Amino acid sequence: MDMRAEVWSPVQNIAVWCGAWLWGHESTDDLLDALTELGGEHVGGELYSGTPFTDVLALIRRETAEIVERGEREPAMRLILSGPGEAPALPAGSASARAATENPAGAIVVRTNDRDRHLVLVPTYDDAAALTRWDVIEETEPLPQPAWLSPGEADALLSQATNESAALIEASGERSDALPNPRLIVGTLSDFYDTPGLPSAVPGRSAKLFARADRVAAIIETVTDRINDHSFDPQLLRLWRHIRQARMAGVAYALSDFSR
Repeated sequence: MDMRAEVWSPVQNIAVWCGAWLWGHESTDDLLDALTELGGEHVGGELYSGTPFTDVLALIRRETAEIVERGEREPAMRLILSGPGEAPALPAGSASARAATENPAGAIVVRTNDRDRHLVLVPTYDDAAALTRWDVIEETEPLPQPAWLSPGEADALLSQATNESAALIEASGERSDALPNPRLIVGTLSDFYDTPGLPSAVPGRSAKLFARADRVAAIIETVTDRINDHSFDPQLLRLWRHIRQARMAGVAYALSDFSR
């Protein structure tokens, strides 16, 4: 099992950067630089096979023009994450749901000018070629309602998860030549998850949620992959849902804030 894929996804930061760009808080050049750090070169997938990602961005701009013009507070983009025991918040059995389920990185849902139509962006990573391909799937079926957790609610749940996780890693008492300081490794991994950082316009409440999610994710990866201690798996794996919910809530809040 790829533990990192279960607790972290570059699509979180990609969604925030794209949202900041859409609302005019970031330039196209800065967005593309951030995307390069989050998956190398980005190109279109099936419908835009091999075309520059700027073509996909142009599509997003056209499809959301009226939303941006009206300054609607409902997020124009949402992060979709799923995992064991939790299906993606997409129409069951649809092409978008299948694509998001097969891809642990998740997806981005774009709300279009037509309220009955959405675009679902799903990435496929080619690590060897440092390339990310984005499939754009048109979705006309009604989308399931997301949890719509407030930042405070998501933060409270994740704060509790953080305390539980920290207690577990301390209780392990593991020390070795390869891992003399588990806490130091946790900090290093947290820094990795934050690369390349967030747009300057991101609200503090979202940034706090992402930082807490990164911290819990780093603890889980340290215990399971670095220490290779799986005795706490039942306790740690149940925290995945809290991490995903916090990341999705943070993106939704940021995208809503950008429209102000």
